Amino acid sequence: MSDQRTGPSLPRTRGPVSAGVVGFLRGDAPLPDPGSAGDTDPYGEDLHLALYVCYELHYRGFAGVRPELEWDPGLLTVRAELEDRFLTALRRDATGTADLDDVLAGLLVEPVHGTGISWFLQDRGELRHMRAYAVQRSLYHLKEADPHAWVLPRLSGRAKAGMAAIEYDEFGGGRADRVHAQLFADLMTDLGLDSTYGRYLDDGCAEMLALVNLMSLFGLHRRLRGALVGHFAAVEITSSPASRRLANAMKRTGAGPAAEFFYTEHVEADAVHEQVVRRDVIGGLLDDEPELAADIAFGVTATSCLEDRLGDRLLTDWQA
Repeated sequence: MSDQRTGPSLPRTRGPVSAGVVGFLRGDAPLPDPGSAGDTDPYGEDLHLALYVCYELHYRGFAGVRPELEWDPGLLTVRAELEDRFLTALRRDATGTADLDDVLAGLLVEPVHGTGISWFLQDRGELRHMRAYAVQRSLYHLKEADPHAWVLPRLSGRAKAGMAAIEYDEFGGGRADRVHAQLFADLMTDLGLDSTYGRYLDDGCAEMLALVNLMSLFGLHRRLRGALVGHFAAVEITSSPASRRLANAMKRTGAGPAAEFFYTEHVEADAVHEQVVRRDVIGGLLDDEPELAADIAFGVTATSCLEDRLGDRLLTDWQA
């Protein structure tokens, strides 16, 4: 049996379920009863840390955790219960029209005066807010585009080609220094933060963990490929205007050139990606599998729901 000597350290636990998962991976505790997920807050710290840890075994793993535990049957059983609890809550709470055209049209509406997190950072954010925001977003951006790569083998034709073209850009177009995860690491350096992968897992709030878990949940299940495409569309369509505001915020607060560049890069790139997603990825997938329209719409609304929860959490914390 091999030993994993690299990767981030296992996180501090936040409740009985995450304690059981982390203890099992560490080798000093049994797995929690799968049924215990039914008593756990579907958006809470305990469930989402446990689920994040389970998913991270499919990415870079943890130092000291045996790689073969990635496919441990007992751990996968626990993970399935956590996923079901989370997904059931999302299907209940991510409400809105199921009509895909209406859902996509809603993403294109840009208010003159918005109230979300990027608006706050642009207009009133201080350098401490930029750092706090980067700490949370590092849970995703230091592996940016990795969760979306899971969907590539589940697509074909025009949808696959469009998705691969966007992913190629996300991974730097063949240049290691332009990989978007590296650009975010450079942003963190400008902000005086540690850019080591997984460094701020203990600081990640439940709302940010849930958002990253959503990508892994959709990406790792073939049956949810439509929802992953919907999630990806929501990200790419809304990214360009939000990135422009965040670039303005970085410039106004003097965060540094790399911090500003990360977002200016996304303003241009994601404006192009938006068109490819709508025309080729969604259009191609619906040509092949029109029955997935409702799943794509669900992916969009679930993403919006969790982004709103994250924004509300951060703004509440900062204003307190």
